[in-house]
Amino acid sequence: MMRVLVPARLRKAVRTWFDSRYISIGDHRQDIRDALWEVQTLRREMASLQDEVERLRNARPATAATTDKARLDDTHRLAQETAKALDGVLQNEVLLWQAIDDLKSRTPGPGDGVQVEDQSCA
Repeated sequence: MMRVLVPARLRKAVRTWFDSRYISIGDHRQDIRDALWEVQTLRREMASLQDEVERLRNARPATAATTDKARLDDTHRLAQETAKALDGVLQNEVLLWQAIDDLKSRTPGPGDGVQVEDQSCA
């Protein structure tokens, strides 16, 4: 490594430029501490949420499970019927637009070579 004499103003300008572009070690360590604190906070919140979920699962009575199963089955059946009906509606809409496009291609439009004479009085 070679040492070179550099004027103080130039050295200060270069250090300022580097400091403005790069994060200092102290700031980097503080960011790591903050991130670690957030991870630990999230870990505690997740643990409390998991405990709450388990508590709610265990608190549900057994008779509600059969009622919920019947409701879920009915909801699933209705969703399937709705999906089939909507599929039919969409297929009919496609057929309708295809028929409209077919009719448009069969009939000449206003700009398709048919000329209409102007009968207004001048």
